[in-house]
Amino acid sequence: MNVLTLILCIVGSVVLSSFISRFIPRVSTPLVQIGIGALATLLPVFPQADLEPELFMLLFIAPLLYLEAHRIDKTALLNTLGPSLSLAVGLALATMVAVGLSVNAVWSAVPMAGAFALGAALGPTDAVAVSSLGHEASLSSRQRGTLEGESLFNDASGIIGFQFSILAAVTGTLSVHHAAEQFLTSFVGGTLIGIAVGLAANWIFETSRSLGWETTTTRILMELFLPFLVYLGAQDLAHVSGVLAVVAAGLTVRFDRTGIGPNVSRTNIVADSVWSVLSFSLNGAVFILLGMQLPDAMSASWDNPGVSNALLLGIIALTSVVVIGMRFLWVAGMLRMTKDAKTRRRRRMTPSRWRSAMVMTVGGAKGTITLSLMFTIPYTVSTGDAFPMRDELIFIASGVIIVTLVLANFLLPLLAPNRAVASTEMTRITIDVLRRTVEELTGRVSPENRRSVLHVIDSYTKRITRLKQRLGASDPQDLELLQIEALHWEKDYVKQRLERTKAFGIADDSISPDLQVEACERILDLLMNTLRHTSSAVPTRGTVSQIRGRFRALQRRLTILARRGGGIILRTTPLMSENRVYAAMRSIQIDAMEYVIDRLYEEMGRNTYRTEHCSTLILDYRRAEASLRNRPNVSDSADAIMQTEEAKRDSYAIELGIIQDMYESGRINRTQMRQLRRNVYVMQVDAESEL
Repeated sequence: MNVLTLILCIVGSVVLSSFISRFIPRVSTPLVQIGIGALATLLPVFPQADLEPELFMLLFIAPLLYLEAHRIDKTALLNTLGPSLSLAVGLALATMVAVGLSVNAVWSAVPMAGAFALGAALGPTDAVAVSSLGHEASLSSRQRGTLEGESLFNDASGIIGFQFSILAAVTGTLSVHHAAEQFLTSFVGGTLIGIAVGLAANWIFETSRSLGWETTTTRILMELFLPFLVYLGAQDLAHVSGVLAVVAAGLTVRFDRTGIGPNVSRTNIVADSVWSVLSFSLNGAVFILLGMQLPDAMSASWDNPGVSNALLLGIIALTSVVVIGMRFLWVAGMLRMTKDAKTRRRRRMTPSRWRSAMVMTVGGAKGTITLSLMFTIPYTVSTGDAFPMRDELIFIASGVIIVTLVLANFLLPLLAPNRAVASTEMTRITIDVLRRTVEELTGRVSPENRRSVLHVIDSYTKRITRLKQRLGASDPQDLELLQIEALHWEKDYVKQRLERTKAFGIADDSISPDLQVEACERILDLLMNTLRHTSSAVPTRGTVSQIRGRFRALQRRLTILARRGGGIILRTTPLMSENRVYAAMRSIQIDAMEYVIDRLYEEMGRNTYRTEHCSTLILDYRRAEASLRNRPNVSDSADAIMQTEEAKRDSYAIELGIIQDMYESGRINRTQMRQLRRNVYVMQVDAESEL
């Protein structure tokens, strides 16, 4: 029962972290999950979890590494295979030696073999951490490919180095020749087994597919079973690296790219969805468990009166400097030695290449593999005595993990700012989102809502067409700022019209004052709601003005509700019909658009905004205005309008969901996600206009 409760609590914590991350975008999701895991240990209802390293590697690391290897860009991996192996093997061994010598030299109480074990455990980068933190920064394809390739291959070198260091600490002897032989055997053997199993899996799946035996259920179950089978077979039966076997199998498997037909496509889609959910859950669970283990791992040494806490913190700082410094020197040397693909000459270290070295250095965060290895340190040595400094070594490793994750979270976005991508790429991403939204809307068409949904689909189709025409346009952020400024102009016009009506009781266009007040207040609510979501794009709008705007919006809504309630009580019918309100809103919106168009023409003669951006926005407003003017008998079709508005609200929800899915799958980064969301919020200002 405790195990079931623990599983449910971890899953609930993962779900909670996904919500919390949206409110603190500057803190990466892995750090949020580690914090939740640490806090969870303080709750009495949250069961304690004892991390069994072998079980942890099997249940979490094996399927995650398989998925990372299967989904990795094979071309990018081949192009960066040399640097990746250099970091995975050479740097891992160099880090083991450097950390071992420095820690033993500064703190002689730590045995040399134990210090080497600490260095070996700190050699591997965490594939899950690299993948998660990679979303927070704008990494080049070569940087991302090198980091991902390193995280796939360096586990074997770190694990083997750790095991032989522990063997030396326990027995007091170590054969370098035997260690090197065992390393090569484990490395090559794990790779060969993984390739063999991957090829066999391809043949089995492709044969069953060609014979018509494959079903969605059997395909998913067999694919989920594959990484566990590979890991156990290599680790327990062949006694080689199960990690490398899983990686090699993931790189070799290709059966999901073969075959044609609707059944094959449907099976591939379902399998991809299952893996996406499983990947997100396992990723989150890994960091939740890491957070749960850190307090216990560090408290044993921190509470020990025989060990100086200042010394522990100093050793953590020293080890962190050694690990990060070794990585920086290795990466910089690797960049200096790498020859240019065209000239075949070594390139000089320019400022951009030094920055690239820093990005590669900070991007190599440590994580759960390091901690799981440290927990395998035995409690006793061969003589029966306690393993020297076991708790202190775990404490140091935990501290270095936190340091590398924090540095990656806050320095990586500074070194590789996650700015909006080039206009063409961002436009293509937006078109992809709109196309998927149209596909989802098409599946929701029914005889009752056919007309309304098709109207929304038509608006999305026009947006896609215009975006295709804009491919190659420059300065998308400047255009977005102009769009938001135009919303402010529209808001100011409606606000002035509302204040004039309230002050003098005079309405325009044969609309009664009460009706005009109602229509203006509804339009202002729409505008203010959109501007609150997009205010981060306009630096002049402060927090105080946002709070004041929210208060005014709430006041207006309460006034409208009070007025409606009074009309129902006193007249037994609503004060005014929705048909008349919609007609008045349409009239005011048309006037506001005319006002904004005039302002845009004025801006074209100034230098504040680009002329092409002003002309583009004028065209958008003209189309929206024509759409409103050409809507027949709006005053008599409130029901149809409300149905269309409902369809558009559904489309916005679909679009936001697609954006979130693309971010969680790694197709877009956090900055792109926020920009796409902001565009949707701008669209919500008016169900008829398409800014």
